[in-house]
Amino acid sequence: MTIRDRVKEMAPDGLREGIKRVLVRYGERTSDRRPLPDFLIIGTKRGGTTSLWNYLIQHPLVPRLFPAWNTKSPHYFEENWWRGEAWYRSHFPTVRQRAALERRHGGPVRAGEASPLYMFHPLVPERVHALIPNVKLIVLLRNPVERAYSHWKERRTEGREPLDFAEALAREPERTAGERERMLADPNYFSEPYDWYTYRARGRYLEHLEPWLKLFDRDQFLFLISEEFYADPAGTYARVLEFLGLPPYRLANYRVYNDRRSAPLAPELREELTEYYRPYNAALAERLGLNLPW
Repeated sequence: MTIRDRVKEMAPDGLREGIKRVLVRYGERTSDRRPLPDFLIIGTKRGGTTSLWNYLIQHPLVPRLFPAWNTKSPHYFEENWWRGEAWYRSHFPTVRQRAALERRHGGPVRAGEASPLYMFHPLVPERVHALIPNVKLIVLLRNPVERAYSHWKERRTEGREPLDFAEALAREPERTAGERERMLADPNYFSEPYDWYTYRARGRYLEHLEPWLKLFDRDQFLFLISEEFYADPAGTYARVLEFLGLPPYRLANYRVYNDRRSAPLAPELREELTEYYRPYNAALAERLGLNLPW
């Protein structure tokens, strides 16, 4: 057990929060010594981003975020934009810490974060490009039918979704009406409905990727098919390490994080969603030059 783990286990909640606030302030005061991230995992939600992030931070040259070691993102570009660049930088290792890791493990450090809302939020591509134009971007793409159902299951389990899946799909336009426009009008506004209830909309992947593709060079992207990742996590992990310029590293296991078991999707809903996404999937495959298995 590390010292950090002992503090978390032994300290009362109030003391832990106080320690965290002190660490946050320290991170901000040293932000000028903290380079911006080398990579972002930008989506998709319920596509394996949590699993991939947890695999990456097991690599000795991929540091965890500071000081919230058990999170995968500070959610800066979509939710905490108002906090400013120094706050964002505070989450990443200092130049000195990077150098120490490189000496210890004999390779380059690659710091990053993972937020599946980044791909979907209308303001994030330009924000990322303005701040870190050379960043590497990892995109996981899952069958949008399965993604939508999994998204609903997550919200249902969290207690944020009172509707069954069919009704949630039917009421999605009503529940999210005007939210995108409000975000565009107010850069500091964070929309919970836009995050929580966009089951169908998020699966129109190309619509949300186009702003990224216009701003960043194609060689900055690694597109991964979630089903292939689930079927061969070790092989996909190796591809990601190669893309990031990291030395090979094999994990002891590749367990799935955030898996949610439930009853299968109703056949009539599956058929309706499959037909709905068919033209969107075809356009995505053509634009990216990918063979999609859905």
